[in-house]
Amino acid sequence: MSTASPLRSFVIGGAGFIGSHLIDLLVARGPVTAYDNLTVGKRAFLESHLASGAASLVVADALDLDRLTAAMQGHDVVFHLAANPEARWGLTNTRLDLEQGTIATYNVLEAMRRTGTTRLVFASSGTVYGETSAVAAEGDLGALPISLYGASKFAGEALISAFVECFGLTARIYRFGNVVGPRGTHGAALDFLNKLRDDPTRLQVLGDGLQSKPYLHVTDCAAGMLFGLDHTPLTERLAIYNLAPTDTTPVSRIAELCVKCSPSPDAVIEYTGGDRGWPGDVPRSRMDPSKLAALGFRVRMSSDDAVASAVRALAEQVFGAAAPAPSA
Repeated sequence: MSTASPLRSFVIGGAGFIGSHLIDLLVARGPVTAYDNLTVGKRAFLESHLASGAASLVVADALDLDRLTAAMQGHDVVFHLAANPEARWGLTNTRLDLEQGTIATYNVLEAMRRTGTTRLVFASSGTVYGETSAVAAEGDLGALPISLYGASKFAGEALISAFVECFGLTARIYRFGNVVGPRGTHGAALDFLNKLRDDPTRLQVLGDGLQSKPYLHVTDCAAGMLFGLDHTPLTERLAIYNLAPTDTTPVSRIAELCVKCSPSPDAVIEYTGGDRGWPGDVPRSRMDPSKLAALGFRVRMSSDDAVASAVRALAEQVFGAAAPAPSA
């Protein structure tokens, strides 16, 4: 893709955790419209870009197809990042992932069809691989998702494939590891730090602490999406990439770092037991990022480094100046 001409980007979920970091990079390429209902995303994440005029914000929901279609008109590429941010929420509201995931993705695709916008970048997830002991590559879908969140991402990918074939779209799908970093609005590290703020004496951790996953720093996530967009030929109408480090980090390590970064480094970590945190949680996963690496992209941070950096940033977010730096 040539970046000589200004790129008019439309980012659904643009005021959110990943979306705002992506917009930090996109504003150098041309005007950006963030489309977000602000239920989780924050206007403050975009404040500097809104003030400079590099980005604009439309406060609306992806479930409002007419509003979405009107706002999308006139853009070159759509980045669809909006989704239910916390997989566990689907256990108490089983329609949540259907609506915020599958139906919202259909609406994005239909709005693209109506407006004639043909280029899509979609934030998927390693949860589409289900529960498997193998290192999962892009073609490995033998195990179906075991969470409603993963099922909605899997359904979204299938809808995208169909729209690419039937209506001439070009799509780039990224299956993320667990994304962490500053401006985080959810996830294990933020949950642990909030627990320590509320009870400085103890930290309860769901499961046995041996759950282990690849953690991707949000800046690597944003950079990887744009790298794949730039380096995949437009003649390849549908491309799917894993975006994750090769290593993994156990939950126990995250808990230990959170305690060290809290004002109460003597807090006791208590594990509830069992091999997973909640029904639908994949206890251990690994992802093969070699397809994107073959194009020349490498993440800057390992999983352990990403977690350490994220915990430091999130501890400042939760505790302010009282947050100490973690020891190695």
